[in-house]
Amino acid sequence: SARMRPLVMEAYAFFTKVPSKVLCSFSKKVIFVSVVSTGSVSAQSCSVNLLTNSMGVSGSAADSEIIKAVEDAGYGASVKGAAPAAKKDGLEDTETPKLKRRFIASLIFLLALMYFSMGHSMLGLPIPFGGDHTAHALTQMLLTLIIMEINRKFFISGFRGAVHRAPNMDTLVAMGAGASFLWSVFTLYGISSAQAAGNSDRAMELMHELYFESAGMILTLITLGKTLEAYSKGRTTDALKGLMKLAPDTAVVIREGRETTVPAAQVVKGDIFVVRPGENIPADGIVTEGETAVNEAALTGESIPADKKPGDRVSAATTNISGYIRCEAVSVGEDTAIAKIIRSVSDSAATKAPIARTADKVSGIFVPTVIGIALITFAVWLIAGQTVGFALARGVSVLVISCPCALGLATPVAIMVGSGVGAKNGILYKTAAALEQTGRTENAVFDKTGTVTKGEPSVTDIFCPRDEKELITAAYSLETKSEHPLSRAVCEYARDRTAALDTESFRVHAGNGISAVIGSVRYYGGKRDFIESFCGIPEEAAAFAGKVSDRGETPLYFCSEKGFLGVIAAADTIKEDSARAISELKGMGIRSVMLTGDNRRTAVHIAELAGIDEVIAGVMPDEKERTIRRLCTQGMTVMTGDGINDAPALTAADIGIAIGAGTDIAIDSADVVLMNSRLSDVPAAIRLSRAVLRNIHQNLFWAFFYNVIGIPLAAGVWIPVFGLTLDPMFGAAAMSLSSFCVVTNALRLNFTDIHSTKHDRRIKHRKKTDEKKNAALPSVTMEIEGMMCGHCEATVKKALEALPFVELAEVSHENGTAVLTLISEPDREMLKKAVEDKDYTVKEIKL
Repeated sequence: SARMRPLVMEAYAFFTKVPSKVLCSFSKKVIFVSVVSTGSVSAQSCSVNLLTNSMGVSGSAADSEIIKAVEDAGYGASVKGAAPAAKKDGLEDTETPKLKRRFIASLIFLLALMYFSMGHSMLGLPIPFGGDHTAHALTQMLLTLIIMEINRKFFISGFRGAVHRAPNMDTLVAMGAGASFLWSVFTLYGISSAQAAGNSDRAMELMHELYFESAGMILTLITLGKTLEAYSKGRTTDALKGLMKLAPDTAVVIREGRETTVPAAQVVKGDIFVVRPGENIPADGIVTEGETAVNEAALTGESIPADKKPGDRVSAATTNISGYIRCEAVSVGEDTAIAKIIRSVSDSAATKAPIARTADKVSGIFVPTVIGIALITFAVWLIAGQTVGFALARGVSVLVISCPCALGLATPVAIMVGSGVGAKNGILYKTAAALEQTGRTENAVFDKTGTVTKGEPSVTDIFCPRDEKELITAAYSLETKSEHPLSRAVCEYARDRTAALDTESFRVHAGNGISAVIGSVRYYGGKRDFIESFCGIPEEAAAFAGKVSDRGETPLYFCSEKGFLGVIAAADTIKEDSARAISELKGMGIRSVMLTGDNRRTAVHIAELAGIDEVIAGVMPDEKERTIRRLCTQGMTVMTGDGINDAPALTAADIGIAIGAGTDIAIDSADVVLMNSRLSDVPAAIRLSRAVLRNIHQNLFWAFFYNVIGIPLAAGVWIPVFGLTLDPMFGAAAMSLSSFCVVTNALRLNFTDIHSTKHDRRIKHRKKTDEKKNAALPSVTMEIEGMMCGHCEATVKKALEALPFVELAEVSHENGTAVLTLISEPDREMLKKAVEDKDYTVKEIKL
């Protein structure tokens, strides 16, 4: 019943959180709940990082159950940090030294094995057994057993995987080497029987059927390949290791008035720490004393040291170059910028890129398919009349030449190296999907304030009919006591040009301006109407003010009791690299759009300076989100912003890019973070993503091509046509090199210049299914009378966007227009009524 529903919903909400099976029944007003224990719930998701040898599991499964599942699959696992030898950075290459020792030991015994198997028969080298073929074969078997023992991990992992119906590359290696060994043991018994019967010719003939050296060679060569692969994989994390090494192990902090050296991990927020020239900074902080230059290349990629003075921010792992400084710690440990970069790169490598799904699907059926092909190859050659030894060699060749690891590594190694290159240049991709998808950008959308522009006003122009120094000095003296953003712009401009004079009787005239007495004369600054109440405004000054206002700049008027002084124009100016960034995007064939809540006149002026293709102004945060969703239907859309109001749009975009100097909520909402807050890093991020995607395609092509060519060759398909065959030993060598080639190709990304436009290519925009429909819709411009201010704009905008066929309305009270973006055919009468119901007049509707 209706009265029961709240209780039922509450019970349901509670019991869905219980890790058990819940059975509910009803009797009158009582809910009977039977809880049937099902043990611990299995893991909900799992992400494996092949490069850092780590795995993240979410769910409520116990650690012991997870470890057992990994061990059942043929691998080892331990809880992070629980292993005694665990390294603090988690990236220590412990695998390569082990594999090198295995390879050297295997090679020593393989050389001895090759001496006995081929040295005597092919080179006539002496052996201690003379004509005793059984002893000769037995020696080969013993040497092979030693090599198999050294490389027993192949057999343990391979057969565990097969038993648990998850065969892997080790399964193929174990089956190939095991089949060669077992056939050779069977042949050994034949040799012994023939020799016992006195048939030396038969014993000599069977000696050629021994494949002990193939088994030993397969294991040794695969170990060599794994050693090279492990070494190359270790190189992919060099960027992270380099960053980690920059973080100092100790820090000098001020405790009880004295300098005390403590482990860097013990620095806490609020501590005052000391950094001398040549030392690395232990935590993110604010300079409180001293001046210096800091090398921030590790974080920003900038080779020129940044000057630091009291009040400036410094980052952990950067290097103090010249001066002695004291700093207050504001971020320590995992909260520092360097720690976030490392975590971001590591996390992106642990996630899967969409393109990896194809390789995963193929890899999932690859090993069973190869085993099937090997068995079919063996059977076909037997049916064709070949010997068991020949057929076995072809089947073993198929097993050992096939390489699922090349497929499995093709994507993650490129993602890892690409993430590292991005981190070194101050570009953080939060996921592998973000790194892949960013390169497919078709529409680049930008917020205005703080993204395209600096986010803080600065002086852009000055009009002075008399003494410019008097104007600047008076303005500086007045504005230095004001907290208004425009006041700070005037002070910043005047600081290097003059000195502020002492003022008395400072007064703020709310909504109009400020005034103060300098010397014995009162000075005024503020709006035109306010200044006109004290002196006349020359026509030239009015014309100048009108011109700067048309550019979206704000004119500030100044006068004294003695007369008019001049006008100072201030505005939020574009960043130095904004125009270059937009130009580079155009070179890539990417359309640029400015999406801002500011008025259209200012937005258009900024867009013209930056070279942006399209302007959508006067939009609220929720309207930004709707606009982004519409643009996403027209092509892959990237949104770049920095403010809280940009968070919904960043989330709605295919890829959200946050400016590093922006708000935490914007950074959290984004897929990519630009640590250096440079707009030129947007095309750089796209450029790097394209390079990574090309590299992944190359790796996948090589992995598929290698197997498509190698497996038929190993199976002997070309023997009847060209006489081409493949010895199992050469197949093992080819398999060993395939993964090494894939990893080495990914390492080439380290040489990518992500700021160079040399290799930029224009993309072809995707055709959308609703493109024709959207193109057929007319654009609508309404001319409206009666709008006087921003409130009027908001009223008309809200009324028009409430209509079912209007997606977006850009309203300007200054132009007296409303430009509509439609989602279906418009109704003129409804448009007119919506506006006139708000007491405004529609003069004309242009379709």
